Amino acid sequence: VQLQASGGGLVQAGGSLRLSCAASGSIFGANVMGWYRQAQGKERELVALSFSGGVATYADFVKGRFTIFRDNTKNTVALQVNSLNPDDTAKYYCHYRRLISRDGYWGMGTQVTVSS
Repeated sequence: VQLQASGGGLVQAGGSLRLSCAASGSIFGANVMGWYRQAQGKERELVALSFSGGVATYADFVKGRFTIFRDNTKNTVALQVNSLNPDDTAKYYCHYRRLISRDGYWGMGTQVTVSS
């Protein structure tokens, strides 16, 4: 499975971005796609996940600012991020995992930088 993420950039506090990720390869069965992020000097953390059955889950810090969208027909997942603040500065990674085998894959990441 290959994951290609895009949409990061530099934005002022309060601004918005839309991150996109396209998966290719052996996409099948029950799975989850979503986003994690890693700020410099910190551990990677969950941002939002979308399960193939339709359920989505978010980290508490999202607080209604982020929305995850998934298109199973195109194997894509997007993350609309609004009301950004400098604490959201991080590299955002797309992730895909099969639920049964738990095989997981990561994209290269896309940088989001929020200036104050």
